[in-house]
Amino acid sequence: MSNNILEMRGITKTFPGVKALSDVTIEVARGEIHAICGENGAGKSTLMKVLSGVYPHGSYEGDIVFEGETVAFRDLSDSEAKGIVIIHQELALSPYLSIAENIFLNNEVTSRTGLIDWNKTNHEARTLLARVGLRDNPMTPIRQLGVGKQQLVEIAKALSKQVKLLILDEPTAALNDEDSDHLLDLILHLKGQGITSIIISHKLNEIKKIADSVTVIRDGKTIETMQRQDVSEERIIKDMVGRDLEHRYPDHEPHIGEELLRVEDWTAHHPQDSSRVVVDNVSLNVRAGEIVGIAGLMGAGRTEFAMSLFGHSYGSRISGKVFKRGKEIKTRTVAEAIQNGIAYATEDRKTYGLNLIEDIKRNISMASLRKLERWGLVHDNEEYKVADDFRKSMNIKAPNVLVKTGKLSGGNQQKVVLSKWIYSDPDVLILDEPTRGIDVGAKYEIYTIINRLAAEGKGIIVISSELPELLGISDRIYAISEGRITGELPIEEATPEAVLTLMTMERPR
Repeated sequence: MSNNILEMRGITKTFPGVKALSDVTIEVARGEIHAICGENGAGKSTLMKVLSGVYPHGSYEGDIVFEGETVAFRDLSDSEAKGIVIIHQELALSPYLSIAENIFLNNEVTSRTGLIDWNKTNHEARTLLARVGLRDNPMTPIRQLGVGKQQLVEIAKALSKQVKLLILDEPTAALNDEDSDHLLDLILHLKGQGITSIIISHKLNEIKKIADSVTVIRDGKTIETMQRQDVSEERIIKDMVGRDLEHRYPDHEPHIGEELLRVEDWTAHHPQDSSRVVVDNVSLNVRAGEIVGIAGLMGAGRTEFAMSLFGHSYGSRISGKVFKRGKEIKTRTVAEAIQNGIAYATEDRKTYGLNLIEDIKRNISMASLRKLERWGLVHDNEEYKVADDFRKSMNIKAPNVLVKTGKLSGGNQQKVVLSKWIYSDPDVLILDEPTRGIDVGAKYEIYTIINRLAAEGKGIIVISSELPELLGISDRIYAISEGRITGELPIEEATPEAVLTLMTMERPR
């Protein structure tokens, strides 16, 4: 008898103009942690939506066999009734309800009268929270929890449904290292309790840590499944992108020119607590054709510096001077910053970088509509042509620019963000976590775009939590700690140890 809890056979899923999955086959053994890898847009999430009933039986070809039985799920409730629970990358929690209310939403604990039994609800919620390592009061509103704890609440919610197969789509994408480690340990703990997991992740080090087997999908097709002993980053990458990536970062030959931007004594206080200094007398510069990295730990003040500089988008009591080509400029509003040739691609593309319900065309043009203006109106044909040119040159995987941006993969969304700011023709482009949540193949494309912009004479500032990334693409690196610049290193001297020493340097007491 087969030890497989799940078999998906010959799954094919087609959308208008796109075949998202083509004859995909996957087998998951009972009690294992099975990783699914692939580039953005490869079809991983689509496959899981087929499995969980988000795409109902009849909308795809092929068979799903769960616990030896061929199943035909019409919706999520059907799959959950069988013990299959999916946790999407975008958490499905209500911020205004309590932890307990979220755990039992649509699965309420009721008394004989049919009313919710709140004492039993909170008691059972507390038991489930203990299983995932949370000690918070079940009556705490979700909005008061960090992302890491919210992810654990999602797992507690899954456990309340007697989960047999837990599907996690990019579960650590928005978590810091500590929260990520805790979540991975929890998945291993659940395995010890007999729960099978499927994890979709771009973080190959995490996959190597916990996965028993790995299936790689490329362009909607199964490439191979490998067992734990055969897993290596090099093999996964080759399967994902269809080629060896001997170098994770493209060759970069610097052509550095005159100083483009100089920031002096930049200080910003917390927006709610103006007595608290978040950015403390930061001074830095970037030259034409130069890629400058900013390294720092979580909460060091990197993003706060960038946002306060770009139109005072963050903070209070902001002070300091900004010079472009030696002439002082003002960046008091976003419009003023853009007019002075500064662009900022946010780390949170879904909330601040894009309008997900708008199409690609409008997202690319939205920061530069005046360039498309004709007699007070946006020239629609010209807007379409500009966006379509970017779709082709940036290799955005979409049939046309009228596709809603929210339907794109993370890597393609990031290319839309970059297209928007490149079209604004900035002299200085600040990129905040430009490759967060995207796969190695898409990362390489983003690095190539950054190199191209630098070769055109742009000044590029890259903020990244991935130290190897900064070391791989930068010409020079600043380190920031507790809101202060603690050092500056040319790339020749920027060893991991040297940068980490500066990143962890404490403020003099």
